[in-house]
Amino acid sequence: MRKSRIVFLSLLIIFALIQFIRPSKNQSSSQGFPDDIARLYPMPPDVQTILKTACYDCHSNNTRYPWYMNIQPAGWFMAGHIRDGKKELNFNEYGAYSSKRQRSKLKGMREQIMEGEMPLNSYSLMHADARLTADQKELVTKWIDTTLTSIEDRNKN
Repeated sequence: MRKSRIVFLSLLIIFALIQFIRPSKNQSSSQGFPDDIARLYPMPPDVQTILKTACYDCHSNNTRYPWYMNIQPAGWFMAGHIRDGKKELNFNEYGAYSSKRQRSKLKGMREQIMEGEMPLNSYSLMHADARLTADQKELVTKWIDTTLTSIEDRNKN
């Protein structure tokens, strides 16, 4: 009994100590992003709402942080997802991508949405509003198709 008590207290102390090791937050002080995808390509308000709700937390320079972000190791886990998500696609910096990369990112986005790979299950589990309905997926993929055509038309000129 004494040994299990020591183990429990040790774990409790470790848990308390790791609360002081916090990841940096993904929050930009900038108010506008000139390279944001919504500024570059016309986006219906409903599509923009869907993307901001289901995608922007991990794929932009500003994340809405839930309460559990303040509890480690959950905060570390989320910070890793955000870092990986921004490396893969950052909507706020989309205009800085080459047109070839823009097309590639949109095609990948379309594929991942249709296959249910995005948003991640671990994200949508905690964010019910990020779960995309069939209608929402259709709205976003139609917008992606229109945007792809727009990018291709720009390259022809």
